[in-house]
Amino acid sequence: MTNLKRKMNGLPYHYDDPEIMGEQMTYLETLYDYNATRPTEHEKKQALLKKMFAEIGENCHIETPIHANWGCHNVHFGSGIYCNFNLTLVDDAEIWVGDNTMFGPNVVIATSGHPILPILRTNHYVYNLPVRIGKNVWIGAGVQILPDVTIGDNTVIGAGSVVTKDIPANVVAFGTPCQVVRQINEQDKLFYFKDRKLDIWA
Repeated sequence: MTNLKRKMNGLPYHYDDPEIMGEQMTYLETLYDYNATRPTEHEKKQALLKKMFAEIGENCHIETPIHANWGCHNVHFGSGIYCNFNLTLVDDAEIWVGDNTMFGPNVVIATSGHPILPILRTNHYVYNLPVRIGKNVWIGAGVQILPDVTIGDNTVIGAGSVVTKDIPANVVAFGTPCQVVRQINEQDKLFYFKDRKLDIWA
């Protein structure tokens, strides 16, 4: 089996195989152009996003800089997504993100890992597994999401968490490793932060 086929099947493969590298530098050049845009160049930014991503919906706002191994070529964004500064996407495998999801600053989504066995790392082996994030998710500042993780709709991942396993929908989760702390509930209709009352229903 070729390294490319091994990569596509989530198996360990040699990352320095020329067949795999393909057009990576071309994608990174486009990413460079996006990061070099001025804050007011809205139309240019939107055109570059359409070129960079595997797919991206309407009304997405991505602060610069954004970093990605493959220039977002393997990233699928819905609509209304907001990404704060320094989003890092290790997009060697596919990344899916649903509508209206928000990312705080310095978030890392990694689809790649290296085997624990030292001889495999010495011989340049890596593996890639996809990441899936649902709709209306809030990923706090400094969160790290590791390969083969799914996060359900409406969930909140607290700042600084390291997400090593699937997190269900409609929960608050945080920690290292990230764990479910509670369900989103009626209390969240009354308070928006700690003991601060929510007044928008008045």
